[in-house]
Amino acid sequence: MLSKQILANTIRVLSMDAVEKANSGHPGAPMGMADIAEVLWRNYMNHNPSNPTWVNRDRFVLSNGHGSMLLYSLLHLTGYNLSIEDLKKFRQLYSKTPGHPEYGYTPGVETTTGPLGQGLANAVGFAISERTLAAQFNREGHEIINHNTYVFLGDGCMMEGISHEACSLAGTMKLGKLTAFYDDNGISIDGNIKGWFNDNTATRFESYGWHVIRDVNGHDSHSIKEAIEQTLLFPDKPSLLICKTIIAFGAPTKAGTCLAHGAPLGKDEITATRKALGWNDEPFIITDEIYQHWDATEAGEKKEKIWNDRFSAYEKDFPKMASEFKRRIKNELPLNWKMEIQGIIKRFQDQPQNIATRKASQNTLNSFCTILPELIGGSADLSPSNLTISSRSTSISDNKDGNYIHYGVREFAMTAIANGIAHYGGFLPYTATFLMFVDYARNAVRMAALMKTRHIMIYTHDSIGLGEDGPTHQPIEQLASLRLIPNISVWRPCDQVETAVSWKNAIEKTNGPTALILSRQNLKQQDRTEEQLENITKGGYVLKDCFGNKPELILIATGSEVELAVKAHKQLQTEGYKIRVVSMPSTDIFDAQDATYRELVLPKAVKFRIAIEAGIADFWHKYVGFDGKIIGMNSFGESAPAEKLFEIFGFTIENIIKQARLLLNK
Repeated sequence: MLSKQILANTIRVLSMDAVEKANSGHPGAPMGMADIAEVLWRNYMNHNPSNPTWVNRDRFVLSNGHGSMLLYSLLHLTGYNLSIEDLKKFRQLYSKTPGHPEYGYTPGVETTTGPLGQGLANAVGFAISERTLAAQFNREGHEIINHNTYVFLGDGCMMEGISHEACSLAGTMKLGKLTAFYDDNGISIDGNIKGWFNDNTATRFESYGWHVIRDVNGHDSHSIKEAIEQTLLFPDKPSLLICKTIIAFGAPTKAGTCLAHGAPLGKDEITATRKALGWNDEPFIITDEIYQHWDATEAGEKKEKIWNDRFSAYEKDFPKMASEFKRRIKNELPLNWKMEIQGIIKRFQDQPQNIATRKASQNTLNSFCTILPELIGGSADLSPSNLTISSRSTSISDNKDGNYIHYGVREFAMTAIANGIAHYGGFLPYTATFLMFVDYARNAVRMAALMKTRHIMIYTHDSIGLGEDGPTHQPIEQLASLRLIPNISVWRPCDQVETAVSWKNAIEKTNGPTALILSRQNLKQQDRTEEQLENITKGGYVLKDCFGNKPELILIATGSEVELAVKAHKQLQTEGYKIRVVSMPSTDIFDAQDATYRELVLPKAVKFRIAIEAGIADFWHKYVGFDGKIIGMNSFGESAPAEKLFEIFGFTIENIIKQARLLLNK
């Protein structure tokens, strides 16, 4: 019988050898947390390596993602489709073992971690999802969702502000099936952390409402097991295990120092470490006996079979609910989706309203939520302003089977938590705040795009049209900066109909997030033909045209500025000019259309173009070229009523006409 120490040392040698072979990486965290991982994965984790997507598996997140070789070693040893050759390709191009865990690259990796603290927030999202999905589908005698979420984190995660945001909310929500293991080794890249991080972490988490277990010996399996058992006694509190560890445990000269944090140990130190650990095998050689003790495939298949039998019984007693459960877990839209959505959009077109697009968004939600019970929304303490509460919204704080989350003023955690909810499955999350505050959430927005997360982000109060709150709250550069992020679709609709279409596209988009940029002020609903209605979904389309469809000048606008362009078009047409108005709610969707369609909307022969948007001007150069003009923002806004601000910054019908005349009379 192999000792638990030998089994933990397997992680250590695999990690240090892979980092050494790559000549790049972080051996310290995997070596320091190996004993904790051995106890958790061999004694508590319910998972099936043969089916990494088994719905009732325990979720594991490595928030301190720089220690990725810890996770890769665990996945390899327990039987996932991750070979020893994959470990040898650690950090190499297109390998299944990238430098940080990447969702979609490696079987068993639940979420991309790297930017510290976000994995912890994702784990909070997993725990919220587990409890909510269980409340929505479990029935007496039929418990089809019941599992835990485990997360490893380090000092860096604790220092990042997102840990405060996410863990405060987790404690308030009493997420008892969330267990966090804190690698309290006291070392970061700069050295011993006492000079810059001396928090009383235990008291901090107790104040959040967590159950905290202090002074767990992270290198003693009995101490670790005893701590995990304690968490079972507190079903209404998330648990934090503060595990005292030594970074790079086993390395004779570099253990306990920052030298092992972000660099290979080196040939001599590895030789000495092997000797210290009593490890005689060559790099990447693991004995059959060790594999047998680690392998979890047979046990995992048995656990999933038991669950499958349980689900079959559930399906027999609750066939409609079982069918709906399977649909949602597969992230499939209802069979009647296309017919229903077409009817909703047509109704909005036939019953025009001059309303703010944030209100149009709420109207859309009220219609969509009856079709899509998987929608789970929330706002960063701005629900009455973002208008994100639908007619069917119920708070999960009051009802565990609810569908609305009051995130509080926590934009960063909100976005990262919703990323976790999206990757859990069975839900389509939407989140909301003012567009100005997307900067607080920026890295989680980027991670959603990187992971191709199906997450709808609502950003209201979209321009200087916000008015009197002034430049601190008036976004000017946020739209352009969001458009620069790969994989994210950005929509700025001009009225109720475009808003509904942008929601439709967001829901149907499966390979990345969508940002909906919505107005505070009322906007006039535009008249459209059936063809124009269909073309909205292409991101840009001809809204108003001239006789013969051969314009001399094209006005391109988004959002609230479309109405200005349409009115300017009317005046310029009476003066004899041939003018086209293109509404372009989504530049990335328009850019993805084929060249024929793009040429139809923006003919290359038409050199005179004016882009009009109450955001940073520079973005629009690619559409107007050197012969065109941009009416946009080149400075911060001011504190004044919206009408006055639009006037002084040039967003008027008169200025559009003036600039058009200047171009046309060159």
